[in-house]
Amino acid sequence: MHKLIIQIPCLNEEATLAITLADLPRAVPGFEQVEWLVIDDGSTDRTVEVARQNGVDHIVSLPTNQGLARAFMAGIETSLRLGADVIVNTDADNQYDARSIPDLVAPILARDALIVVGARPIEQIAHFSRLKKLLQRLGSWVVKQASGTVVADAPSGFRAIHRDAALRMNVFNSYTYTLETIIQAGRNDIPIASVQIGVNGDLRPSRLVKNIGSYVARSILTVLRIFVLYKPLRFFLGLAALAALPAMIVFVRFLYHFAIGEGAGNIQSLVLGAGLLAVSGVLAMGGILADLIATNRRLLEEFRERQLRAELQYVAPSRELAP
Repeated sequence: MHKLIIQIPCLNEEATLAITLADLPRAVPGFEQVEWLVIDDGSTDRTVEVARQNGVDHIVSLPTNQGLARAFMAGIETSLRLGADVIVNTDADNQYDARSIPDLVAPILARDALIVVGARPIEQIAHFSRLKKLLQRLGSWVVKQASGTVVADAPSGFRAIHRDAALRMNVFNSYTYTLETIIQAGRNDIPIASVQIGVNGDLRPSRLVKNIGSYVARSILTVLRIFVLYKPLRFFLGLAALAALPAMIVFVRFLYHFAIGEGAGNIQSLVLGAGLLAVSGVLAMGGILADLIATNRRLLEEFRERQLRAELQYVAPSRELAP
């Protein structure tokens, strides 16, 4: 292939960015060109200066901090405009071993996949707590259920993306892109694979995991949002069933007491059952409406893809680009 772009979303990474860049390759088998792209997500330190000093080819500076997911997508769209055939995303904290990049892109070069996710040796990472390791496995399991894909380490941000897959990528979650992009791949029948990768020592605390309680809460919200966005009918019908089941139980209870002549004293069961059935009906209707909205969103995604493909025919690359 012609061009590989390695992108790095950054937020105040002056202390670690130079270390990360020092390990990045300038040549990868299968590519004629390898370029580096830094996405500055509203940094207030010397991140951009460090990037320039260490030979970064392209820099995108977001006007304010917009979050990891939006910085990731800004990088994807910029890489496409720069003519990338394959995009590798890595972190500025040097968590991922850059020597694994040839392994990461190998399934794409072999035409076995359009997205490849690097699977970390989770159980061997010393600075991961037991709870975090459990949550990593849980996240991968949830993504498997929602997407129908088999990705060993779904929360991993070290991944290679073919141009055709990048054109179809669109992230709604502002917190993180890792889970949602895999679910989109499964939903859109984009071939996806995992490869084992190496990791480096811990240089700084995770920006996403400020504390375990916050991480657990945001992970649960992310998972719920994913199901609402991509499996709305199943999600709301499941909730409707949960409301309908106790309604049927209290109705049966009322009918039993009515049959034995005690119905007058159990009117509250009839009222409770009717209320629960009403809630169930509202949830079911909400599921139908959400499913229709999801269908409309897919049409908008297809329109965006066509628009981006047309735009890429006319935009020329430059060293520093606006998002």
